[in-house]
Amino acid sequence: MLEALRIRDFRLLWFARLLSLLGSWLLVVAIPAYVLQLTGSLAATGLTLAAEFLPPVLLGPVAGVLADRWDRRKLMIATDVLRAIAVALLLLVRDPDDVWLVYLALVVESVGTVLFRPAAQAHTPVIVGTGPALTSANSLNAVTDGTARLVGAPLGGALLGIAGFGALVWIDLATYLVSALAIMMTVRSGAREERSAGRFFAQLREGLTFLRAERPAAWLLVVVTVFFAANASLSALLVPFGVRVLGGSVQTGLVMSALGAGFLIGAPLVRRLFDRTPPAYLLGGALVATGVAFVLLFLSRSPAAALPAAVLIGVFGSSALVTAQTALQRATPNAVLGRVSAVQFTGEAVATLLGAIAGPAIAQAASLDFAACLACAVTVLSGLMAVALLPKTRAVPTPV
Repeated sequence: MLEALRIRDFRLLWFARLLSLLGSWLLVVAIPAYVLQLTGSLAATGLTLAAEFLPPVLLGPVAGVLADRWDRRKLMIATDVLRAIAVALLLLVRDPDDVWLVYLALVVESVGTVLFRPAAQAHTPVIVGTGPALTSANSLNAVTDGTARLVGAPLGGALLGIAGFGALVWIDLATYLVSALAIMMTVRSGAREERSAGRFFAQLREGLTFLRAERPAAWLLVVVTVFFAANASLSALLVPFGVRVLGGSVQTGLVMSALGAGFLIGAPLVRRLFDRTPPAYLLGGALVATGVAFVLLFLSRSPAAALPAAVLIGVFGSSALVTAQTALQRATPNAVLGRVSAVQFTGEAVATLLGAIAGPAIAQAASLDFAACLACAVTVLSGLMAVALLPKTRAVPTPV
């Protein structure tokens, strides 16, 4: 799994991503808690989530065109600086009348993230190629995500009480600036002459034309989007399930940590399997296993039974995500990879938003158990779709 770290530019990009992710996760709990402390309003607190989801839904395809049109290295540096400026606005929030600055900061920071993600995903194959090092790079990124989730949110919650909100903001701001500096130290820009050619909307159509012509890549995006919708529903149901059934917020936090631990296990595991197993079977099996593991979790009635199921969800869920990402990068020419990645991230954002709304709504109308079973069934369905719709051959590296 460490093969990609031998490449200097990837080491710098990976370090930059790790820092900025960790800084962001420090504020995942702190920002809603701070808004609730200032306003006492659950509605105002809930708007912090909406502010983060809006830019991915609206700007995803545009971000993809920019990632393919501009120098990706410079774009990532600029977005890190933009996100640092956005986070700095939080330092001005002192009373309830200032809460609008929180929403503005979250929207601007999210815009920066929307621009950064497709650029980083499209730039990675330029740095490491599309051979085994790409699987290594994606596995390391998955470990980075799992580590940030596992450590960042609880650490941020603890530091909020110890050091205060302002200290956390300064830490997050610093991580973005250090990330920008690390990316500045990389050598390869990935810029191509053809990237600057053509009109904006013509380039947008090129990405959609590729997906219409290359059905495997399009079906892969469909499968992943269905999975994200089901996963968002299950994630939204997890907190009330943990509080009502498992015993409270402490037990729910343990389950969340177990998910993160499983995520760290799954990423190295898929690194060993990807180049030996057709993505249709590897992705399909991982998604079906994720659905089954969620069933085991929601059938549990104690933390002792829930924690092993949560670890399995993390293992199979991270395996599915690494498989899907690597397969998409190998199937897509680098010249349009930014646009295709942006379509993926937009679908992910829309599916996550809809799933997070649908899960609790169905639970309210019927029951939590029914909503969980339905979402688990959709997760298994996404795995069966992968087996039925994706090629049964191993993914072959393509020239960058």
